[in-house]
Amino acid sequence: MAEEELDDIEVLYEHLRMEVDRGQEPVRIDKYMSEHLQHSSRNRIQKAADVGFIQVNGKPVKSNYKVRPGDVITLMLDRPHYDTTIEPEDIPLEVVYEDDQLMVINKPAGLVVHPGVGNFHGTLVNAIAWHLKELPTYDPNDPSVGLVHRIDKDTSGLLVVAKTPEAKTELGAQFFNHDTHRSYQALVWGNFTEDTGRIEGNIGRDPRDRQRMAVFPPGSETGKSAITHYRVLERFGYVTLVECRLETGRTHQIRAHMKHIGHPLFADERYGGCEILRGERTASYKAFIQNCFKLCNRQALHARTLGFVHPVTHEQMDFTSELATDMSELIEKWRKYVNGKITQ
Repeated sequence: MAEEELDDIEVLYEHLRMEVDRGQEPVRIDKYMSEHLQHSSRNRIQKAADVGFIQVNGKPVKSNYKVRPGDVITLMLDRPHYDTTIEPEDIPLEVVYEDDQLMVINKPAGLVVHPGVGNFHGTLVNAIAWHLKELPTYDPNDPSVGLVHRIDKDTSGLLVVAKTPEAKTELGAQFFNHDTHRSYQALVWGNFTEDTGRIEGNIGRDPRDRQRMAVFPPGSETGKSAITHYRVLERFGYVTLVECRLETGRTHQIRAHMKHIGHPLFADERYGGCEILRGERTASYKAFIQNCFKLCNRQALHARTLGFVHPVTHEQMDFTSELATDMSELIEKWRKYVNGKITQ
């Protein structure tokens, strides 16, 4: 084959491979993929299929193709897959506790936990790799070590990291079996009639917004079961400071559950908390709220306590972190407003 003919051949690179479950009912491939991929909308999948980037069993298919059990679906693009190798990066870490098995970190708001679409560098995982770069047994690209659980980019607070496979297995089992103790503090819109409460409802991807989670009835086939307990810590009339304890650890659990019961987290843009949902219509109140949003321009949520059993010594380990500065200043601003000391 002549060289000029080689230049005309389009080279495709595999970016994704997934096999359809045995019990899957026939369903359009664009619907199937959008339900199984976190960052891909149905429209984007349809466009990829239109140009031949979606293949089933090695052959391109259109978006109306109905998947069958055992089908191997691949996403083939005209560019190489981004190198997701985790490299150590000199990013400051607040290490609360560390021994030869694990360490506990207090994560600042705004720091992405793990590399992903749009955030391949500058993450907490890169910072951990730098901190442990002199430890020969720790490989940041080995999934058998590292972060045991995650919190959202704009949530601050405590996380535990396993340095050994044995520690990660043991700690992972504690999280899976709900044997850990975790509490969060959140400032939410509205007042509560009760001092304590329990929220139960399955959490799954919102079909109208793939970047958001939605709550479905308990026992539903949609989503995964989730239970949140809350307790009122301080009331400010239009907003309330609450403590949330998790029985389960689902994606966006507190944010989705609180919105579901009519109390979105303050300043949580994705779940509608960046609007004035309670309060007065006066210009001074609106100015006060806007100043609050500027002071804490992320969801007001902090992972405050973390408790687990040490994987080797079997001692109970309990940690508490102070609220992040932006959130503590936000709460103090509301205290002063309620006491009439400030107007904006």
